[in-house]
Amino acid sequence: MASSNSESNFSTAAAATVPPRVGEQIQRLRKERKLTLDDLSRAAGVSKSMLSEIERDKANPTIAVAWRLTNALGISLDQLFAPQKPAEAIRVSGPHDIPTLSGDNGGYQLRVWGPIELAGKFEWYELTLQAGAALTSNAHEPGAREHLTVLNGTIEVGASGSNRRLKVGETARYAADDAHAIRNVARSEAKALLVVIHG
Repeated sequence: MASSNSESNFSTAAAATVPPRVGEQIQRLRKERKLTLDDLSRAAGVSKSMLSEIERDKANPTIAVAWRLTNALGISLDQLFAPQKPAEAIRVSGPHDIPTLSGDNGGYQLRVWGPIELAGKFEWYELTLQAGAALTSNAHEPGAREHLTVLNGTIEVGASGSNRRLKVGETARYAADDAHAIRNVARSEAKALLVVIHG
């Protein structure tokens, strides 16, 4: 029994002496801030090749280099070396955490259900249109497509020179790399799920 305790204590002590993965931390923080290697290299005054080596844990930064990097990332040295909490298995967003965009003098409302880190790649919204209102969009980048499913009411979609009227439960899939519009053609509120997949 004593031997088992000794082994356990040794394992705990060994785990405590494992150095933090500084490079991994720096790379995560850089990407969270949407900075390229060039951006952070210039801001911190650290060569791009050195920064790349650090991020891949092929080189350990000196305190001076670590300070310049953390300063450029807007954190303290303490935060860089602090142990990271494990990611939550299930992350929950409440109603007040969901951004909402309004337009056309209140004629439509878009609730942004997709996480911010997927913006520009894959987005989904809850679209609410008042009677007679429309959400008109300029062309997105080449290859972009939209998928619109009507949850309530009647909606007309105009894209690529065509118009289609949809009722509850129907889904329209269309190219969004040209001007397009989503209109509520009924006399009551309409609601839809809008998914945008960027090219």
